[in-house]
Amino acid sequence: MRVSRRALVLGVSAIACSRRDGGVAPTPPMKPTSPSLLGDASSPRGQVDVLEWTTDGVSTRAAIIAPRWGGAERMPVLVALHGRGEAVKSPREGALGWPRDYALVRAIERVCSPPLTDADYEGLSDPARLQLENERLAKRPFGGVVVVCPHVPDLDLKKESEVAGFGRFLIEVLLPRVRRETRALDAPESTGIDGVSLGGHVALRVGLGAPEQFGAVGALQAAIDDTRVQALTDLAMAARAKRPKLSLRLTTSHDDYYAPFIHSLDDSWTHAGVAHDFADVPGPHDYPFNRGPGAYEMMLWHDRALAR
Repeated sequence: MRVSRRALVLGVSAIACSRRDGGVAPTPPMKPTSPSLLGDASSPRGQVDVLEWTTDGVSTRAAIIAPRWGGAERMPVLVALHGRGEAVKSPREGALGWPRDYALVRAIERVCSPPLTDADYEGLSDPARLQLENERLAKRPFGGVVVVCPHVPDLDLKKESEVAGFGRFLIEVLLPRVRRETRALDAPESTGIDGVSLGGHVALRVGLGAPEQFGAVGALQAAIDDTRVQALTDLAMAARAKRPKLSLRLTTSHDDYYAPFIHSLDDSWTHAGVAHDFADVPGPHDYPFNRGPGAYEMMLWHDRALAR
C-alpha cells in the first residue's frame, strides 16, 4: 500500500447546486495545511484536517476528516459513502464529495458551535426537529468522529461481486489503515457506515452483510427499489441476530424519489421486528439535501450511536 498523502482544508464551503444525484457539482479550490493526527488540546472544537490518501484496492482515493481537537483522545470512526454524482467523477474528486461538495467540514464546525439554524440546513430544516437537535446538543455536546470518505466506484448494484469486493476493500484495506494512522477507535462498536443515494444502498449491503465489523449502519435516501426490500430485510434480521445491539437507521426526505421504497423498507423492518430509527425530513434528492439535512442527520446520529 502506498502511504503518500496530502492534508487539505476546505477552501470554499459553499458550492453551486447541481441537479439530482447524477449531476456534477463545481469544484472549489482547496489549500494545503499540516495534519495533526495526534490531536491538539489547544485546537478549537470543530477544527479538522482533511487528508487525501492514495490507496490500493477497489477504490484508489480516500479523504479522511480528522478532528484536531481533543488531544490524544481517540474517537469513533464513520465510513461515509457519496452518491453516484461523485462515483462518475475521478477518484480524487469523488473522494472529496462529503468533505467538500456536501460541506461536511462546515457541518462539523457548526455542530461544535450550536445552536444550529435553518441556514445551516440550507433552508431545509423542520422547526421541531431543529429545536430537538439543539436541545440534545445542549445536554450532550458533539464529541467528534473520524470520517472516512472513500471514492465509491460506479458499482453495478445488480452484481453482488462488485458490492462485496468494495466491502472487502473497506474492511480489509481502508479501515485498518485509518486505525493505524489516525485517532480512530478500533472496536466494531465504535465503527459506523452510512451513505447517500448510491452510497446509502452500498452502506446497507456492506454494513448489514458484516455486522461483526460495525456498531451502527445507516442510509440517507438509499437508492433502492421494491425488489430490494425483502433482501435488505433478510440481511437486517441476520445482522441483528449476530449483533443484537447493532444500531440501524433509515432516512429519506419529502421530495426524495426513492422515498416510497424507503418507507416500504421501514415498514418491512418494523413488521419483521428489526428495531431501527427512521426519519423523513425536508429536502430534495439533490446537493442541498446533502449539504443540509443529510450531513447533520448523519453526523449527529452516529456521534450518539457509536461507543467511545
